[in-house]
Amino acid sequence: MSAGAAPKRPGLPLPLIWLGSLVLVLVCLFPFWWMGLSSIKTLRELYTVPPIWWPEVPSLENYRKVLFESNIPRYFLNSLVVSIGSTGLALILAIFASYGFARFDFRGKPLLQSFVLIGQLLPTAAIIVPLFITLRVLGLVNTYWGLILVYMILTLPLSVWMLTSYFRAIPVELEEAAIIDGASRLGCLFRIVLPLSVPGIVSVLVYAFVTTWNEFIFALCFATDASVKTLPIGLAEFSTEFNTDWGAVMAASVIMTLPIALLFLSMQRLFVGGMTAGATKG
Repeated sequence: MSAGAAPKRPGLPLPLIWLGSLVLVLVCLFPFWWMGLSSIKTLRELYTVPPIWWPEVPSLENYRKVLFESNIPRYFLNSLVVSIGSTGLALILAIFASYGFARFDFRGKPLLQSFVLIGQLLPTAAIIVPLFITLRVLGLVNTYWGLILVYMILTLPLSVWMLTSYFRAIPVELEEAAIIDGASRLGCLFRIVLPLSVPGIVSVLVYAFVTTWNEFIFALCFATDASVKTLPIGLAEFSTEFNTDWGAVMAASVIMTLPIALLFLSMQRLFVGGMTAGATKG
C-alpha cells in the first residue's frame, strides 16, 4: 500500500450498509405508518381491494368515536394508574433486592437468584389460576391494587436480574470509602450506587412500564369491570360477533401507542446505554 493511502475499511461497502439500514427502518416503521393511515380512513376505504395508500378525504371521525363515544378515555386512565403503580412498586423492590444480591454474600444466595430467574420463565398458564385464587381470597379481583400486584410479580424477576448485573459493575471501593467516612449502607445506596446506575434504572423502568401497558391476558382475567379495564381490553370491545370497526381499532391503537413512544423517545439515550451496559457488565 502506497504511503498516505487511506486504509481499506473491512466489512460491507458503505452504500450497502445504508441500503440495508433503510430497508430495516422501513420494515419496522411500516406497521405504525399503516396504523396511523388506517385511523383516518373511512370504513369503505379500509375494505377496498387493492388497498388505498392514501385516503381521498382524511377524516378524524374514528378519533371522535373513540374519544367521545367509547370507554377508551376511562381505560386509558386505568392503564396509566396500573402501569405507573406497578412500575414504581417493582422498581423500589428491585433496587433493594438487587443491591442485596450484588453486595452481600449469604447462604443460599445462588439458589435464590435461580428462583428469581425461574419466576420470569414460568408460562402465563401456569400462574394465572393461583394468582386468581389469591386475589379472590384477598378481595382484590376487579381492583387497581389487584392488577398492580399481578403486574409487579410479572416484571419484578427480570428487573432484579438486570439491576443486579448493573450494581455489581460499580466499584465496591467507592462504598468502602464512604463507609469509612461514616456513611451507612442506605447512604451508600442512595448517594453513590443509584446516581451511578441511572441508565440501568431507566432500562428497568421502560421495560416494566411497556410490559404492563401492553399486557392483555392478566387484565382479561382479573379486570372484568369497566371501572378497572385497561386499554388492551378496551380495543377488543370494537369487535363484535359479526363485525369489527377497524377504523376505531386503529385510532385507539394510535392513542395507546403514544405514551410508549413518548416514554422511549424521552429516555432513548439512557435506555440504550443501560441495556448495552447490562449486557456487558457482570
